Amino acid sequence: MKIVQIGTGGFGKNHARILSQLGVLSAICDMNTSRAEEFSKKYSVNHYSSLDSLMDSEKFDAAFVCTPTFTHFELARKLLEQKKNVFVEKPMTYLSHEGEDLLQIAKKNKVILTSGYIERFNPAVSLVKEYVRTRKYGELIMLEFHRENRMPNHIKDVGIIYDTSVHDIDTAMWLFDDVPEVVFARSGKIRHEHEDFATIMLGFKDNRVAIISSNWITPIRVRKFNAVCGDAIISSDFITQEVKIETSSGAEIPRKEMEEPLLLEIKNFISAIEGKENIRVRAEDAVNTTKIAEAALLSSHKGTPIYLDLK
Repeated sequence: MKIVQIGTGGFGKNHARILSQLGVLSAICDMNTSRAEEFSKKYSVNHYSSLDSLMDSEKFDAAFVCTPTFTHFELARKLLEQKKNVFVEKPMTYLSHEGEDLLQIAKKNKVILTSGYIERFNPAVSLVKEYVRTRKYGELIMLEFHRENRMPNHIKDVGIIYDTSVHDIDTAMWLFDDVPEVVFARSGKIRHEHEDFATIMLGFKDNRVAIISSNWITPIRVRKFNAVCGDAIISSDFITQEVKIETSSGAEIPRKEMEEPLLLEIKNFISAIEGKENIRVRAEDAVNTTKIAEAALLSSHKGTPIYLDLK
């Protein structure tokens, strides 16, 4: 297995670290030549400053695209057309129709296309997913997500909905195992070019709901969610991976070992390429998340709910 890393700034450097750790990193590509050289030396692989030069010189099975969102479509398209398996960091594309185009190219060439919705691999989410699947605490009724932090320095081209809220949009669909029927949102900007705070309501069938609150205003880092079930409220922390279950008979904190979600995510991608397991984040899921982000921005602009017909 040979995998190339495209983009080593921001979160991309973490992908490179794990790919090297797993012994599959074969080349680095970054238009910032000094950074490309740095990671090339660090991991003893070749480096390139453009995708074209990399593709002309390297033989590889898959690529990780960890570049600014507006570049995702063209980079992924070139790779998919050469029948490479592609992992694109979230959001997969800025426009949902571009994501649909990538999905069709991947299907045509029979390769795997996925996107970096990492919380599906967070042990806290996995544990809640199992409780929901088995209905251990009754039916899942409502989800509440809270993400707060200062704006990351490497985010330049999107607002908080596309950068941050999309994680919880995807997690809500994963836990409900469904797509929402309606989106209603309020967002605004105080310190940044794009929206830096947003609250989104996703309405699912049978009156189930997810409330997603995100901001780049507060100085502390918060990454938490609550799952309200028929017989319990399950509180979880994405950072500490702690899960707390409160029922009428008291509270319980099940023991759970810490694991790095990114490592689990990358292992799933590699195993899917090898045919050993299914890809957990399908390209269709990533397209739906982008459609919901688009709807949230539109809802905030219009001040009205946006009704969806997702598959």
